[in-house]
This record gives sequence, C-alpha cells and structure tokens, in this order.
Amino acid sequence: MRHLADDSLFSSPVWTVSDLTVYIRELFDIDYRLQDVQVSGEISNFTQARSGHLYFTLKDSQAQLKCVMWRSSAERLRLRPQDGDAVLARGRVSIYEAGGVYQLYVDSLQPAGRGDLALAFELLKERLALEGLFDATRKRPLPAFPRRIGIVTSADAAALRDILNVLRRRMPLVSVLVAPTLVQGREAPPQIIRALQWLDGRDDIDVIIVARGGGAIEDLWAFNDENVARAICATRHPVISGVGHETDFTIADFVADVRAPTPSAAAELAVPDMAEIALHVQKLRARLVGSMQAMIGQRRAQAQALSRALGHLSPRTSLNSNRQRLDSLVGRLDQAMQWRLERNRSRLAVAQAGLAAVGPLATLSRGYAIVRRADGQVVRSVGDVAAGEALHVQVSDGEFGVRVEV
Repeated sequence: MRHLADDSLFSSPVWTVSDLTVYIRELFDIDYRLQDVQVSGEISNFTQARSGHLYFTLKDSQAQLKCVMWRSSAERLRLRPQDGDAVLARGRVSIYEAGGVYQLYVDSLQPAGRGDLALAFELLKERLALEGLFDATRKRPLPAFPRRIGIVTSADAAALRDILNVLRRRMPLVSVLVAPTLVQGREAPPQIIRALQWLDGRDDIDVIIVARGGGAIEDLWAFNDENVARAICATRHPVISGVGHETDFTIADFVADVRAPTPSAAAELAVPDMAEIALHVQKLRARLVGSMQAMIGQRRAQAQALSRALGHLSPRTSLNSNRQRLDSLVGRLDQAMQWRLERNRSRLAVAQAGLAAVGPLATLSRGYAIVRRADGQVVRSVGDVAAGEALHVQVSDGEFGVRVEV
C-alpha cells in the first residue's frame, strides 16, 4: 500500500505524499500518549471561521504548534480566546493530511497557571475595562420613581422571592415583569441575553434587575460571560446587577449601571421606601409651615414699620392739620361775619330811625295825608283830578276813599 516504485533502484521504498501522510497520521493515532495531551503556550493568529470552528497557534519562545477547536467544543468555552492569552489546551495530536502538518485538536481550553477561572475572570475584566465598558461616564442614573421593573432571573429562585418581598414592602404600587431564565450552566448565557433583550425592547420598563443568589465562581460564571456583559452594556434602560453575596463580584457587576451586593439590595436600590417618603414629606410640610409662619411674621412686622413710616409722610397728617386750621378759620370767619352783621344791623337801625324821621309815615303822623288816584298815581296838583273822581287818602293809621266835588 505504501511503496509503488521498483525496489531494485533504491534501497528504500518510494512513497506518494498521500501514502506517507496517511502512514504518519496512523503513527500519531496509535500512540496513546498523543491522544490525550495538555499543552501550555501563548495563543497567536487566532481566528474563528463562519462555521464556528476556532483556529490558532500555540507558541513558546522556541516552537509553535497549530491548533484547531471544533465548534462543538468551542461552544463550551467560558472565555473567548485572544491573541497573547496564556492558556492550557487539552486534546489529541494528529495530522492534517491536506496541509501536511501536525496539529493539536483541542477539546478544552483554560487559562494557564492554576487552571481555575480566576485568571479568566481577570483577563476578561482587564480587556473590557480597556474598552471602556466599566467607565463611570457611561453609567446611567436610576429613575427616582419607577412604574415597572423588569427582572432577569430564575423563576423558581429564592432571589426572585427576596426581590418581590422587598418591592412589596418598600413600594407596593410598582409593577414587576419577570423574564425567567437559567442562571447557571452552559445554556444560561444565551438565555440571559434573550431575556435581557426582551425586557429592554419594551417601552413600559423603567429599570432592569439582573439577579441570582450566591454560589461558587463556577455557579456565577454565566454572569462572567463576555456576551452577557456586552448585552448589558447595549441596553437602553438602566440595569442593576444583584448577583451573589456581598463578597461576590462578576463582570456583570462592573458593566451594569449600578451594582448591588445582593438581590434584595438590588430591589432596595430600584425603588424608594414609601414610609421614608411619607416621613420626609411630613418633615418638609413642618418646615414649610414654619417657614411660612416666620415669613408672615416678618412681613407683618415690615408692613407695620412701613405703615408707621408712611404715617409721617402721608398727606393725611397734613390734611388733618389743614382741616383743623380750616375749622379755626371758619370759626374766626363766623365771628367776624357775626360782628360785622351786628355792626351793620346797628347802622341799619340808625339809618332806619333817621329815615323814619324824614319819611312819609313820619310826615303822615304829623297830620299830613297822601292822596292817590285809582291807578295809584299820587295827586300833587288840583289839576291832577277831575270832579266826581274817586280818590284814596292815606293817613298815618290807614286809608279811606273820597270823591272830588267842585
């Protein structure tokens, strides 16, 4: 199968490239030591095909080894490899016949060193921090009075019950929409992402809580998933991360807008306490009443002071003074008029007495009479009357009629 040329020309058989490659691959495949090997090195030339398969090179200071990781194994990775990562790869060594190179077919990949998840966590944390996903400038404030809260967690978890109890106690009026999901295991990250995106796509959600109870780092690893972290960053609603206990930290805590030490604490951060608000309102009311009373008292005192100052400047004072002066002048005028009236009355009496002495009545009293015709004309001459004419004669104590005779 492996030699095709005439042995008489050469001391060894002639192989085709394909046959030799197959033979070498069989040697690799029958060597049990090469079927389960662990190789440490630094990743370089990392690529991911559209099929999901991963291709990269492991290298150290003296050599390099080509590696391939099929999609079925790559989907189990907790951390996406990057060039420069120091890792520990486990798999089998065989020949890639079409390329004529030996390579490592990787089944699992983990950070080098202790082989635990702590280094993977630190590597992802450092990389995302360099991208600015943890920057405080991109953190959004929580709404003061949310109307509806979205919760991403397991439907049967104690964390959900704790959150609901806290919300019911602090703000009974708030409504809750739960997007149930796995929170642990290989299938958890894509479910968490779908639940998060479903809640974030709604317009009636004000804030989202991503939560689960405490556990080991392996139990919380779904919230250290890079895709989950990027999904939290991409939300348009603010996100509160309440994962684990107070001492637990996940990548979700760093990328969320607010980190809560526990699920219950996340609920407390999401809503205000109605009892505290009522007490605060009462204090504000008391302060407002006190301030208004003090202001009213101050304004009343100012008004009284201004009123007194205005009294000195008011025309009413001058008016009252002028009114009193007018009363005095009127009194003096009345006295002067009365005096003048009495004086004129006396003068009139004297004049009347003098006039009476020379008047017709005085003359009549001395025996004289006034004769008038019927038309009232005074008769001054005999020529003014005719025989038989009726006349009126006025004497000092009355009148009587006469008739003219010739």
